[in-house]
Amino acid sequence: MAIVTETAGRGDVPDGLAQLLETIRNQRPDADTERILRAYRLAERAHEGQARRSGEPYITHPVEVANIVASLHMDEDSVVAALLHDVVEDTSVSLETVKADFGQEIAHMVGGVTKLKLNALPDATDRQRAAAETARAAESLRKMLLAMAQDVRVMVIKLADRLHNMRTLASLPPEKQVRIANETLDVYAPLAARLGIWQVKWQLEDLAFKTLHPHEFQEITERVSKSRHQREEELQTATHMLRTSLDERGLKSASITSRPKHLFSIFNKIVKQEIPFEEIYDLQAMRVIVEESHECYLVLGIVHELWLPMPGLFYDYIAMPKPNGYQSLHTKVIGPGGDPLEIQIRTRSMHEIAEYGVAAHYSYKEGKKVESGGFENLRRQLFDWSSDSRTSSDFLRTVTTDLFSEQVFVFTPKGDVLDLPKESTAVDFAFRVHSDLGLKTVGARVNGIMVPLSTTLQNGDVVELITRSNAQPSLDWMEFIKSADARSKLRNYFRKRNRAESVARGKEAFEKGLRTAGIDPKLVTGEDRMKEFAKLFTHCENAQDVFARIGEGLISVQGAVEKMRGHLRETQPETYLKLRAPSKEATIVAGGIDNVMFRRAKCCSPLPGEEVQGYVTRGRGIIIHGRMCPNAMRLAETESERLIPLEWPEDGTVYPVELKVICLNRQGLLMDISTILGESKTNVSGMTVRTLANHTAEIDATVEVRDLTQLQAVMNKIGNISDVISILRVMRG
Repeated sequence: MAIVTETAGRGDVPDGLAQLLETIRNQRPDADTERILRAYRLAERAHEGQARRSGEPYITHPVEVANIVASLHMDEDSVVAALLHDVVEDTSVSLETVKADFGQEIAHMVGGVTKLKLNALPDATDRQRAAAETARAAESLRKMLLAMAQDVRVMVIKLADRLHNMRTLASLPPEKQVRIANETLDVYAPLAARLGIWQVKWQLEDLAFKTLHPHEFQEITERVSKSRHQREEELQTATHMLRTSLDERGLKSASITSRPKHLFSIFNKIVKQEIPFEEIYDLQAMRVIVEESHECYLVLGIVHELWLPMPGLFYDYIAMPKPNGYQSLHTKVIGPGGDPLEIQIRTRSMHEIAEYGVAAHYSYKEGKKVESGGFENLRRQLFDWSSDSRTSSDFLRTVTTDLFSEQVFVFTPKGDVLDLPKESTAVDFAFRVHSDLGLKTVGARVNGIMVPLSTTLQNGDVVELITRSNAQPSLDWMEFIKSADARSKLRNYFRKRNRAESVARGKEAFEKGLRTAGIDPKLVTGEDRMKEFAKLFTHCENAQDVFARIGEGLISVQGAVEKMRGHLRETQPETYLKLRAPSKEATIVAGGIDNVMFRRAKCCSPLPGEEVQGYVTRGRGIIIHGRMCPNAMRLAETESERLIPLEWPEDGTVYPVELKVICLNRQGLLMDISTILGESKTNVSGMTVRTLANHTAEIDATVEVRDLTQLQAVMNKIGNISDVISILRVMRG
């Protein structure tokens, strides 16, 4: 049981909860602390007997997470959800119990931060388990980000959870420390920055830096410590000079503080910008906080009167806020000691937003939410990306590429600000505004001047798009677009365009197959009947899905026709009885058919699982054709007496099949395809790769499979790779 301490006038309070309750009472004296105590008691009971790797009782973790959430000035519901954030994932408490005891909003937050469980894989290889864990992590993050899009408090709780885990990382095995630290730098610290929660961002970065680069962390720490005395003397001189000038101008209420440069940002300057430590002068900066916005510009004028401003290093984020709502004036001057000095100027409300980001925008007084425009844009992006992404890996790639990359800020003609990945083009801009706009774009004006669509956009550019209703995008755009969002939308467009061709091809083949089987297509291909028929196939909901998969070779014509026979037998027995009955079939055996040699026709390369028939040649044995092969159909009209029905044995023989894959030309894609073939135990007897001019590649592969089922499974898995545009079984007829 937890130790209990006495709080004057408040009754018995669990030991670890005293600081949390004090923080909440200081922020909101009328807060309902009884709900927080109830949440604590539920969490304490649920986690009873559980311990962290450090040996501490597990309940210390949710309490510390709740303390971080409270320090970010979040509301009571957020604190309650923080206390309960692990009970559904790690204990027997259900989400329904949380909902019944604390309401729908808190249940939604707890559910949002709950990771998905990994199904047991008893017979899986290490590679398969690693792939499953990666997929689970990606799907969990997707679930959490979409929950955040509905309620940003989900992510604030998750960031607090990650911050406390990073503070206590030392108790984990080294390999797990590295994995978590990398994930923190790649996902959580950039997300904290995107939400503007600076207090969490810099702590996550420095803690991850300490884990991943301990030697460099220690070296920079020692160097910063050695030079601190000299910097503090210079800052004291600059502070005194600025304080005097501000007082003389009637700005006595302005406060001046110093801001230390965080260790990870110093490391980034040394590594990315290749600046020696001795030449990094802005290890500390000054921050001036005033009451009103107009006073920020008065302070700026005073600063530039005192010290010489450095050209090109002034940024007005008040007039043009960052997408996360951040506002401040930034300037760099030559300070009193002759070294560069960075100064930030902002109001108190701007400072709160700069420190706490979107958390400072959320107010739950009287049941009303107040949200920043930047978060509304982020919410819209997350929903768009989720609907455009076929898999969680696609979604995660888009988020990490577009949301967490260095950014450029450009304007629409109406003055709206859009954030894009650095080096984005007019095409990226078009798709960022709207998918349909991107698909219809034919030209662009930047700052009133016509430019190529491949032109790289710069900060402050005003972009005007020229569209045409009948325009179509070009695959050449893949060569210069930068955002994963635009790349995903283009890829989906070309998938759909290829799908239309596959639908037409599949419908024609299916109707021919029906006629050959003695079934009138008009009787069975109506919309209602095909909708019922489509349910017999995996991943099919309507006729278009069935035709597309037939056209792509994922469903054989013969298999589809036979399923239609069975469907008619069950639903329309009278129609089924009128169909032509198939004749008795001979069996293909190893070495031949009834001692007659046979070979598969190159035009259709049939496989076990497909209906076949044999063409008896003159002196060259029997050639096996698919029943719906166009060449076999022509032979049925001209030399029907030479055709004999056949059936496949189940003897495990493998047969070569040619596949053609059209994909984006990216590094590692061939390895992804090879991994799928290896895991499905499919031998590859030949493979060639040809790079095309439009940033795509064509892969021709000959694989050896036992039957149609194995082939379709392999094609499905390869087709689900995010950068694969199409995969087709090649017929040489």
